[in-house]
Amino acid sequence: MAAQHRSPSPRPRVLVYTRTTDYRHDSIPDGTAAVRSLGAAHGFDVHATEDPDFFDAPVGPYAAVVFLSTSGDVLAPAGREHLAAYVEAGGGFVGVHAAACTEYDWPYYGELLGARFARHPEYQPGRAVVEDHDHPATRHLPAVWDFTDEWYDFRTSPRGSVRVLLSADETSYAGGGMGTDHPLAWCHSQGKGRSFYTALGHAPESYQAPHFRTHLLGGITWAAAR
Repeated sequence: MAAQHRSPSPRPRVLVYTRTTDYRHDSIPDGTAAVRSLGAAHGFDVHATEDPDFFDAPVGPYAAVVFLSTSGDVLAPAGREHLAAYVEAGGGFVGVHAAACTEYDWPYYGELLGARFARHPEYQPGRAVVEDHDHPATRHLPAVWDFTDEWYDFRTSPRGSVRVLLSADETSYAGGGMGTDHPLAWCHSQGKGRSFYTALGHAPESYQAPHFRTHLLGGITWAAAR
């Protein structure tokens, strides 16, 4: 009997969205390149766009949608509807850094992300404390992770409605405004989907740092899991 040959399963696809209508981070090209290289190394394809018209139609068969340092209002009403429908039906969402400075007037987005940006001190070294090592975004990290970033403050702590993975040690840098409860990275379920957010990723060099790249990869693969 002749052997039957099955077509290989299609590789998962990840959408990276980088539109900005407010502050634009210089690190966006580096972040996009990092996600592409992670996909090449770990078995998923990446499509990147800044075109809001992309969301005028229902979001296609993507394993996850990454808002990479988006800012301001980046979606039209139809785009908001389609992103929400995608997540609620089981799609994965990943927010990176300035994704928390996005769609302030859309309540659903605030719920999806978990918290909204308030302010940040100057870019400087500090320490991130791992609160949960049982997650692909943090299991590779030391208990205390020395990093350099903007150490975002949020309007409110998301603790209680999300699973906090990393928090900031405000004693390790100047200008923190949240005190002892300062989450930096977290995840949660949203409808049938999953949402992951990390406040880190301000600078281009972040996306060359092995610990941060693995942190980002872990967030994407977790959000994309079904």
